[in-house]
Amino acid sequence: MTLTDTIIPVYNLMTCSGGTNFGVSRCEPDDDFSDFQEPHRNEGYSLILLTRGAIEKFIDFEKYYIEAPALISMSPEQVHQYVKSYDAELLFISFNREFLMGEVQGWMACWECMFGHVIQDLDASTMEELLVYARLMEEEFAANKPQRDSLIRNLLNAFIICCARLQSISVPVMQMDSTQNKLVRQFKYQVDTHFREKTMVAEYADMLYVTPGHLNEVIKTTVGKTAKRVIDEKRLTEAKRLLFWGNYSMKEIAWQLKFEDDSYFNRFFKKHTGHTPYLYQRTIREKYN
Repeated sequence: MTLTDTIIPVYNLMTCSGGTNFGVSRCEPDDDFSDFQEPHRNEGYSLILLTRGAIEKFIDFEKYYIEAPALISMSPEQVHQYVKSYDAELLFISFNREFLMGEVQGWMACWECMFGHVIQDLDASTMEELLVYARLMEEEFAANKPQRDSLIRNLLNAFIICCARLQSISVPVMQMDSTQNKLVRQFKYQVDTHFREKTMVAEYADMLYVTPGHLNEVIKTTVGKTAKRVIDEKRLTEAKRLLFWGNYSMKEIAWQLKFEDDSYFNRFFKKHTGHTPYLYQRTIREKYN
């Protein structure tokens, strides 16, 4: 595995399978899952088909028992940990934002919305439909023929559209005006990149060459929440991940997330959750001990 983060390890499944921006790999029932039994993130996005057996794993702050057939969608920020495999067979499809973005920008303003639905139970016919695209991607990836990436992108687009249908991504989101579409993508990308040090809507508006009011209006119309709330939720979720998975003091977490001091971090966390960081950490850890 390739590690690219010093706080919580990041595994690059694309590199492990011999790719750069895209990769396909399998785990068979007799494979060793020990590499996945440490808390980690994945480089890029992952779509995982559980085609046989069952697995037990943590995803962020919840422990799941997942039985085949199922689809698991993972975003780069999520922290996860495999606990146990029960005769499981999995197919991993991994890709980064740059590999896909040009192909989907015309039809979905927020294609990442589907990654909010982490686990999707499937019936046999739906699994077989997804496997048609997955196997074609796997074969094309292994063959390494001319124009391989272009063909895989189209197959991946089709796969993601099928997944979006399963999760009832709304038609208005998929048909968003291209100008708003671009702004939403750019805002999401900038928040993902800069949420630790940039906390105000005006800072992102300046980066995107729009007014704060216009940015907030577009984000609220598309995402259903204000731009400020998107920023705060991003910081809050990362704080919860560090509290649950890390062994850091409140001062260290406040520093990682660029709060002025641990007192300000404490007030921010309590405002949004109703609990202090310490109480949240103790409660969530006691839940699984």
